[in-house]
Amino acid sequence: MAGERYEGLDEWVAARGTSLLRTAVLLAGSREAGEDLFQQSLERLVRHWSQIEGDPEGYLRRTMSRLAIDRWRWRSRRREMLGLDLAERAGPDDAVATLDLRDVLMRALATLPPRQRAVVVLRHWEQLSEVDTADVLGCSVGTVKSATSRGLAALREVVDARQAVVTGIGQEERSS
Repeated sequence: MAGERYEGLDEWVAARGTSLLRTAVLLAGSREAGEDLFQQSLERLVRHWSQIEGDPEGYLRRTMSRLAIDRWRWRSRRREMLGLDLAERAGPDDAVATLDLRDVLMRALATLPPRQRAVVVLRHWEQLSEVDTADVLGCSVGTVKSATSRGLAALREVVDARQAVVTGIGQEERSS
C-alpha cells in the first residue's frame, strides 16, 4: 500500500537528482548548504508526492527556490556580510585562476539579492526560459528580465574587478 503511494519516486530521483542537486548548490552557495536545501526540498516532495500532478521537477525547483529565498532573507535580517576574497597570485591562464574565478563567481552569486540570484541560477544554470522562470518563482516575465539584467551586471562588476586585480599584479611582477 505504501509502495503504491510513492510509485515512481525512486526512479525519478535517480534520473534527475544529480542535476537538481547542482541547482541546489548554486542556490545555496556551498556544497553543504546545497545538500541541506536539496534534502529539505525532497522531504517536502515526498510528503506531497501522491498529490503532485504533472511534472514533480517544477514542484521541487519551486520549493528549492522558495526555501533558498527564505534562507537569504533570514541571513540578511541577521546582517551577515559575505565578502569577496579575490585572487592575488594566479595569472588568467592557469588552472588555479580558473578555480579562483569559479570561487569568485560563487561568492558573487551569494551576494546577489534573493530574487536576482534565483533568476540568474534558473535562467543561466538550469537554462529555463523567461516564462518558465517566472512560473517557478511566481512572478512576471518582466521581473525575470529586469532581475536577470541586474544580476548579470553585478556579476560582471565582480569579475571585472577580479580581472583588474589579477592583471595589475601580473604587471607588477613582470616589471620587477
